[in-house]
Amino acid sequence: MSYIKLDLQYFSQEKTEKATDKKKQDTRKKGQVAKSTDVNTAFILLVVFLFLWMFGGTLGEKLFAVFTHTFQEYMLMELTEQSVPELFMELIYESVVVVLPILLVSMIAGIFSSYIQVGPLFAPEAIKMKLSKIDPIQGAKRIFSVRALVELVKSLLKIALVGTVVFTILWLNLDKVLVLSQKSIGDGFAQIATLAAIMGIAVALLLLVLAVPDYLYQRYDHAKQIKMSKQDVKDERKNMEGDPRIKGKRRQKQMEMAMQRMMQEVPNADVVITNPTHFAVALKYDGEKMAAPVIVAKGVDFVAQKIKGIAKDNNVITVENRPLARALYAQTEIGDVVPEDLFKAVAEVLAYVYRLKNKEV
Repeated sequence: MSYIKLDLQYFSQEKTEKATDKKKQDTRKKGQVAKSTDVNTAFILLVVFLFLWMFGGTLGEKLFAVFTHTFQEYMLMELTEQSVPELFMELIYESVVVVLPILLVSMIAGIFSSYIQVGPLFAPEAIKMKLSKIDPIQGAKRIFSVRALVELVKSLLKIALVGTVVFTILWLNLDKVLVLSQKSIGDGFAQIATLAAIMGIAVALLLLVLAVPDYLYQRYDHAKQIKMSKQDVKDERKNMEGDPRIKGKRRQKQMEMAMQRMMQEVPNADVVITNPTHFAVALKYDGEKMAAPVIVAKGVDFVAQKIKGIAKDNNVITVENRPLARALYAQTEIGDVVPEDLFKAVAEVLAYVYRLKNKEV
């Protein structure tokens, strides 16, 4: 018996169930999402090299102007306590003009590539300092894990493919490379920049293609990591059902739905018996289908006023009978038939209603 108990306990703790919506939300708040860094890297590289392909000439001219200005003017300046800070600030400004557009493009590409993978997400808990992150035992487990093996295989594959792509591009442009020594510095620099941009775009496209299966694997691995055991699912359901806020919201929703259904029945009622200000009870009677009149709606105060308003809008007759309205409200629920001790009083009201309807006809 003890062995059977241990086996059952083992299977109840085995993580075989898909994560619930609540578990997914909780892990998302912690920053644990399915995300491929390869997608970010490839997309950033592609956007940056495309940017350099289109605007590299302008940036190159600015960079060339910085070098020209530096060697023609700054090298001849007298270095003093006043000139050094000014020189330093001018160099920083001119360097920022060249570098800042590339950094901005990289930042936008990185944000966009993350957004298309995980959507809008701000998880401060993911950057909190945790001692478990520097635990050597856990680190060793991560190094000698299936994930680490997959990452190694991916890296080797990427190195081989990237090397092949770069070699192919250089081989196809070998004649241009061999005549670089015969060109001017400007033309040679432009030729090298063009080749570098072509290789960068080609490598980025290759990495982007390789990132697609990696992203799919990350989603699979993430779903596997957050799987729950049957006991976890049961505990979560108990906690949710025991949460007063969730209970309150569920109860409020049920009351709203019941109120809506009740109000939808008022236009079909034969009569609404009122207090007249505090109570309202709507009755329906079909002699061919019902043995006795049925309560289709009832309410007190605000709900009573709403029932009377709907009855008025739908030409349902309202009859004032204080003792009968109170008795019906106290002794019956929605869907109940009229109690036997109130048959006579209700029959009189219905007879009065039918007489009015016949007169109207």
